[in-house]
Amino acid sequence: MPRVLVSDKLSPTAVDIFRQRGVEVDYQPDLGKDKEKLLAVIDQYDGLAIRSATKVTEKLINAATNLKVIGRAGIGVDNVDIPAASRKGIIVMNTPFGNSITTAEHAIALLFAVARQIPEANTSTHAGKWEKNRFMGVEITGKTLGVIGCGNIGSVVAMRGIGLKMHVIAFDPFLSEKRASELGVEKVELDELFARSDFITLHTPMTDKTRGMIDRQAFAKMKDGVRIINCARGGLIVEADLVEALKSGKVAGAGIDVFEIEPATENPLFNMPNVVCTPHLGASTTEAQENVALQIAEQMSDYLVKGAVTNAINMPSISAEEAPLLRPFIKLAEVLGAFVGQVTDEPIKEVEILFDGSTAAMNTRALISATLAGLIRPQVADVNMVSAPIMAKERGIILSEVKRDKSGVFDGYIKLTVKTAQKTRTIAGTCFSDGKPRFIQIKGINLDAEVGEHMLYTTNADAPGIIGLLGTVCGRNGVNIANFQLGRNRPGGDAIALLYLDGPFPEKVLEEVRSHEAIVSAKPLRFDIAN
Repeated sequence: MPRVLVSDKLSPTAVDIFRQRGVEVDYQPDLGKDKEKLLAVIDQYDGLAIRSATKVTEKLINAATNLKVIGRAGIGVDNVDIPAASRKGIIVMNTPFGNSITTAEHAIALLFAVARQIPEANTSTHAGKWEKNRFMGVEITGKTLGVIGCGNIGSVVAMRGIGLKMHVIAFDPFLSEKRASELGVEKVELDELFARSDFITLHTPMTDKTRGMIDRQAFAKMKDGVRIINCARGGLIVEADLVEALKSGKVAGAGIDVFEIEPATENPLFNMPNVVCTPHLGASTTEAQENVALQIAEQMSDYLVKGAVTNAINMPSISAEEAPLLRPFIKLAEVLGAFVGQVTDEPIKEVEILFDGSTAAMNTRALISATLAGLIRPQVADVNMVSAPIMAKERGIILSEVKRDKSGVFDGYIKLTVKTAQKTRTIAGTCFSDGKPRFIQIKGINLDAEVGEHMLYTTNADAPGIIGLLGTVCGRNGVNIANFQLGRNRPGGDAIALLYLDGPFPEKVLEEVRSHEAIVSAKPLRFDIAN
């Protein structure tokens, strides 16, 4: 039974979901604050469910020898070392939709609070000052709202802004013209958004490209009297530059929910006129906290029990519905990659994966990851579908994908072509109704061959006596041949042989096979066919 550690506070209902779905759960909501204790026990778990308190560092990941999935109940994964997790083959999941409305509503609340100076007016009124003429606000209606990042949360903010009769413009490199039209927003470049917006709200993740994106140079491009809202991530705005812009009057007000350093017990923005600060409350509603907790419990359980992958940061998603249908072809993809990986000694330069017929309509991103995992595993034993694409990229492998309609007798198949500086190798395979992978073409030679745990692959010129040669050598050395498959491209041309064995092919016998002048190459193969 898979085992999950919950190291931050999570809903009791979420804990129940783990148990109901066949996952053993250890609920220790304060463990995330004790780094050393967490480090000491993390190797006991298959999954780690967290919020923001637990810091999943490279050190913790290296100690998590059994960890398969990290689930973040919320959107932001700044507290997880994703590259380190990916290199170790650990899936990182989040819940990007559970608190979208809550965070969007908080951004709109801050927008109103800044526009009408509500917090300051509230404090003054409670003090009995009645400073009606001091708090002169601005209307929202008719103003231009600039939305930076128009994804899950930004799109909700945009729709709310349109409902408030604002003109909404948006900058997002991934926002299509069609989606912008559906939302009713005008897609613009960032500098144009700076120049035209009366209010600017940020809803973009923290990356190397977005860190410090609102700085002194950005403020210089904005309207005088602009108002800024940030409910996304601290560090998107350079706080020192914002303080300067507020003091100069360039920025008339700011609503800040996130800070460069959190918890923010001291900050130069505190107590500045018309700066509304909240302690990272974007997702802090009862509904949102419950939603993200339930979602992460469901997602992690589905992965650990069924193999379904949902909302993963570092791996293609595989739905619970498609997982059973996809699983045989994931195994096929791994086997094809493993075959080429075991017969290739030179550095790989290029990889092309062709999906023909029904396979072209499948989740090919998952199949590509599986192929790369099989290809790299002969050199890196602990590679998996998460880490394989990263390793391939680090090795400078050029990857290409081709999809085409059914072109032969098979409903669907996968063909792998791998190029090195000296050679090009090809192999194709499919799955029949029994769900087992089969080789249908090797080196351009058609055949129908099952996949065995222990095999010997030989190439030779098509000539009489090869079968007898292999049988004689194996028999003389006590190597039992369980099955035998042959193929050739033409009489007298290139030929291949696949021997199915009861165990690993002995090195001494392999040397004898290779020494025969008729054998061009002989490679022992091993495949994990148990799973």
